[in-house]
Amino acid sequence: MSETVNADPAELAKFSELAHRWWDPDSEFKPLHQINPLRLDWIHGLCDLRGKRVLDVGCGGGILADSLARKGAQVTGIDLASKALRVAKLHALETGTTNVEYREISVEALADADPAGFDVVTCMEMLEHVPDPASVVQACARLVKPDGWVFFSTIHRNAKAFMLAIVGAEYVMNMLPRGTHEYAKMIKPSELAAYCRNAGLAVCDTRGLSYNPLTERYWLSADTSVNYLFATRRPA
Repeated sequence: MSETVNADPAELAKFSELAHRWWDPDSEFKPLHQINPLRLDWIHGLCDLRGKRVLDVGCGGGILADSLARKGAQVTGIDLASKALRVAKLHALETGTTNVEYREISVEALADADPAGFDVVTCMEMLEHVPDPASVVQACARLVKPDGWVFFSTIHRNAKAFMLAIVGAEYVMNMLPRGTHEYAKMIKPSELAAYCRNAGLAVCDTRGLSYNPLTERYWLSADTSVNYLFATRRPA
């Protein structure tokens, strides 16, 4: 792997250690399984996925990529965590999902190899785990076709997000493994919006992701103070 790859080896190792648990809905990845229908329906509501060529950046074990394929898209999932990709490939074989492929490649390298190659690009719960999130946004913008959609989700950097997403989720409720998120790597919506503008992407829609710990229910809302999603578009 090149020294210039935009990835944190500690982050890759962290998710690789848990790779065998990606498809266990009661594992550390339970929150991803719970929010996946919400983010999938939101994406599909803005952009009909049927027949589209879709790229899922930072696909991990393939939870979102698999569901995108089931909406009728031709999906490519990319990641740099080898073990997670093997789990994703095995799951596709077991379920007979033929319209999804997985590749171990950085988003920047793929942008060089296949510019404007996709109708839709998703990059969910990934930006807060890389050293240079702006570089990822730039690469996503290069990968999408003119008039195509790019979707991001990440976590705000503020006191509330620290208390809920780190202290609450990781240390009090044990919803996520401790150390999953680092406060310094969280991204304010204003920062992500600036990354998008600099990459030539127009922000078209934003949503917050809210959670009730008593009912264990997630829903999309207007509150972007902790988890939030951006829908952006490359001008035609």
